[in-house]
This record gives sequence, structure tokens and C-alpha cells, in this order.
Amino acid sequence: MRFAFLLLSFYACTLTAFSQQIKRIDNSTISAAALTQKIQYLMDTAHVQGLEISVFNRNEVVYKRAFGYKRIDTKAPLTTHANIYGASLSKVVFTVLVLKLVEEGVLNLDKPLQNYLPQPIYTYTPKTRWHDHYADLKTDSLYRKITARMCLDHTSGFPNWRWDMPDQKLRVMFEPGTHYSYSGEGMVYLQIVLEKMLGKPLQMLAAEKIFTPLGMQHSAYQWLPAYEADYAVGHKSNGELYEKDKDNEPRSPSTLETTLDDLTLFITAVLQHKLISAASTQQMFTPQIRLRSAHQFGPKAWQDTTSTANDNITLSYGLGWGLLKSPYGWGAFKEGHGDGFQHYCIIFPEKQTGILIMTNSDNGESIFKELLATAIGDTYTPWEWQYYIPYNLKK
Repeated sequence: MRFAFLLLSFYACTLTAFSQQIKRIDNSTISAAALTQKIQYLMDTAHVQGLEISVFNRNEVVYKRAFGYKRIDTKAPLTTHANIYGASLSKVVFTVLVLKLVEEGVLNLDKPLQNYLPQPIYTYTPKTRWHDHYADLKTDSLYRKITARMCLDHTSGFPNWRWDMPDQKLRVMFEPGTHYSYSGEGMVYLQIVLEKMLGKPLQMLAAEKIFTPLGMQHSAYQWLPAYEADYAVGHKSNGELYEKDKDNEPRSPSTLETTLDDLTLFITAVLQHKLISAASTQQMFTPQIRLRSAHQFGPKAWQDTTSTANDNITLSYGLGWGLLKSPYGWGAFKEGHGDGFQHYCIIFPEKQTGILIMTNSDNGESIFKELLATAIGDTYTPWEWQYYIPYNLKK
């Protein structure tokens, strides 16, 4: 089935007149028209139902468009102001929030988080359905060593989620700070400590420090009734619809509801140091730990490999962002992956260039490799490590 993208051209052009030439990190250029044509081809070929994209040059957005549908069954067009689930892009917003609190003297990145609380974390009465239940840590002494830095660079020792464990019980699996293991639980733990320290829930903190200052009027760490009028639905690889998840409780690593317009404001603010200082941004983009796993997720994520596959990019993790080294300086990247939603963002601060891609399709990641190379000349993103198998290589 070929998607009728041409009828959406009117809707897709809901942006101001951006530069007709986009500068890639290698100083080559591509026209906005050529990029648009390439995106339409990739989506049609790989059966990506909806895609939104912002490209940044000189630390400002120079191209922003939405393509395809927010739901394929009604052919309702996707727009840059439609609500879309942010998945793990939630983590970079939370990271900036945390670094803002560090700048304000509220938090020290290297002080054990338990030391901020007057009583052990496992003695507090839970307030959520599950994510602030810490009774399992009563017999775990290692958790007391976990710092905010470890939560942000994924060296806390917690699993990604407690339900990934055979018994679904939360525990620290290795000496905190010694090994990389991607962990949503680590960021939730940091969130819960901050909420208890400051007496404010995550959503209030994010609104005060991030959303309101930037004018992100359509972003929240939870579903809001206002989103009902205009939201994107996730699509399975065969085009079937996922049921929209609307009952998530606010969790720092995973529950952001947002729009491309709002996240474009956020990425612009990161590039221009509007929320945190240049020094804090530099710390965020400084390698904390070298990554040597064969893949980011799955069984091979737990074991380092002798492969030199990512040595050429010095694959590492900073604070909240993955890092890679290119001939054009460090690149800071973050993925987002949920049922029916696949996103990617990478920025090259030294080149003042970046890209934000958001899709509401399980086929979205299959075009990332080619799209990144076409749009900004990024041929360094470790697509095999991230398991972004190109559509033309899938069996």
C-alpha cells in the first residue's frame, strides 16, 4: 500500500519559511525539497505511517515538518502540534531538570541519594501503583551507594525495569558505578528521592523548571484530557493500531506526552544553553563510561564484547545521553522506543547541528540509518548496537 503523502503537503508545511539549504555536519548541503522527497520515499518504501522531523543548523531549527498520519484508519494527518508519546526521550528532559537542580545547589551528583532522606527508602509508604515500592531493597546494601550521576549514566546497577527480573523483584545487580546497564529504574529512583526531598511531584518540578520557562504548553509526564482532541496513535509493523495508553503515572524515564513543536523548543534550548549553563551542558556531554556491549538491549547488553565495532566512535555514555566521537566532534544521542512509537535525536554541539525524529510506527527505526545520513550526514550513529535494522536488510 502506498501512502497518499501528496494530499498532506498542505498540512505538512505548517511551518515558517525555513532555509532552503540544510547544512550537514561534513559541510555538504541538501535542499529542503530534496529532503522532503527522500523522507516521503523512505516512509512509503518502509511503510512508516507517520513521521515528524526537526533539523537544526547554527543551533536553530531550519526544517520542521510532519508527514503521514496520526492514525492510518481515518487518514487523519499528523501535525507538528499533535500530541505524541515521547517514550525514552523523557530521560533527556529529566536529565536537564536534574542538572538545573544541581546548578541551584539542591543536589550533588556524587552524594549517595539515600543520604538525602531521613529514613531508608524502603520504609516509606508507597503512593503509586508500583514504581515507588522499595520494600525489596530492605536486604540490599548496595543501593545505598547509588548517586544521581549513576542514575543518569546508567551505572546504578538496577535492571531496566523490575519486571525484567525472573522474580520481578528490584535489586542492585552489580557494584554501583562500575558497569553500564541501561536502567529506567535508576532514573525513577532519582525521581522518587527528589520528590521526597522537595515535597513536589515530578510533573510540578518539570513544569516549573522546563515546560513553563520554554513555553512547552503541550507537554506533561502524564496523559491530560486536553490531549484527547489531537493525538497520534501508535501503529504495528503491519499497520494495525495499538490502543493508546492513557493511565501512566508520571515516571521520569518513560511517560512524557509531548509534541514535535514542544520538543523542538527543548532541543533548541539545550543547544543554546537556555535552561542550564554551557558548563553544565558540557558535563552532560562528557563521557562518564565507555560502552563495549554488543547491543544496547537484549541478552548481549549484559556482556562486554571483545569486538572493536564501536571503537572508531568511542561509544560512551554521558549524563542522560549516549555519546559518540566523529571527525566533527562528539555527538550526543538519545532514543525513544515504545509500542508503536520510535524516536531518535542526535546533536553535534561543535557543528551546531542536530536532528529530532519522531514516528508513530513500529517500522520507524528501519529508516533511521538512511535518514540520518541524508539529512545531516550522520553516518556514525551505531545502528547495529541500537538494533536499527534498515528496512532493506530485514528478512
